[in-house]
Parts: sequence; structure tokens; C-alpha cells
Amino acid sequence: MLNSDQTEIDLPPTHSESESVFSDCGGGRAGSAEDTGGVGLCTQSRIAEPGEAVKKDLQHLSREERRRRRRATAKYRTAHATRERIRVEAFNMAFAELRKLLPTLPPDKKLSKIEILRLAICYISYLNHVLDV
Repeated sequence: MLNSDQTEIDLPPTHSESESVFSDCGGGRAGSAEDTGGVGLCTQSRIAEPGEAVKKDLQHLSREERRRRRRATAKYRTAHATRERIRVEAFNMAFAELRKLLPTLPPDKKLSKIEILRLAICYISYLNHVLDV
């Protein structure tokens, strides 16, 4: 898990200097019309690697924007969905336990979460009243 100061971005694998995109244009150097047979396809000496461009873009962003971009990654969304699923399951288990403690007629009646809460409030009030008398 990352704290608010760290950033993590899923970056595509980068090429090394020897694996330049234009390695067939004379060892990664700018190609001239003579090198390419008059076509002039290679016009840049070195193309910025994908990871470098992303890192440069992130440097000028605010902390909040970096956080937003990190949260937009598939890896982050998957982890968040897993945590949310676990939280909802725990929440539902707590309601099921509370439901078992409440008297209803019939006992197996299915109650919504709001009905469980309202019934719990009434039951606690009733128990308080019984203790006060």
C-alpha cells in the first residue's frame, strides 16, 4: 500500500539505448536521406522512452492529480474492488449477527438493513424500559 507521497504507475517496459526504436537507421542516430535511400524516415536521433515521458509529466502535477492518475490504473482498481468486497461482506455479517438477536414474528422473516436497525432501536428501548420498571 502506498502513502500519499508515493506514486506508483504501471509503466510499459522501456527500451535500452541499444534497443532504440530506430536502431535500423544507423545505430540510433539521425538518419539522412543518404542513409535511408533518399526516403528520410529517421528524423530523430533518439525517441524518448515511454517511461521517461510519463515521469516528466508527473513531475509538474500536483499531489492530488498524481493520486488521481495512480487510482486510475487497473492494478489499483482491482485492489480497491477486493478491499471493498471484503468490507461489504463484513458489514453484511454484522447485520446477520444483529438480526439473530432480534425477536420477530415469524422468526425467519427476511428484514432489510434499515428494518434491522429500526427493530434494534425499538428492542433496546423496550429492554431499557423493562430494566427501569
